[in-house]
Amino acid sequence: MTGAVSYHAGFCAEDRVAAEYMQRGYEIVERRWRGTGGEIDVIVREGATLVFVEVKKSRSHSQAAARITPRQIERICSAAAEYVAGEPDGQNTDMRFDAALMDRSGMIEIRQNAFL
Repeated sequence: MTGAVSYHAGFCAEDRVAAEYMQRGYEIVERRWRGTGGEIDVIVREGATLVFVEVKKSRSHSQAAARITPRQIERICSAAAEYVAGEPDGQNTDMRFDAALMDRSGMIEIRQNAFL
């Protein structure tokens, strides 16, 4: 995929994932939030819990999951810490990290607490 095609494919995957979370009753808080530590694809809220979502698209869910590197996880966690600093409970904010994986057919698999 060229850079432009990859960019747009990723953006479309993020749209689909955001719609999936909304369908499940979550509130979309941010899309492509960028802090000094990195970017978070989608941030949603489920009650008092903030959910930081990394979206990956590949031929299969397992291939998409394999594309989430330890360095990327570190950057996402750093960005999340920066984000919650602005929340009323700061670093005590209830949060989790999900991986939303899309395969080539467009099926989405959400893995909650994916960074454990």
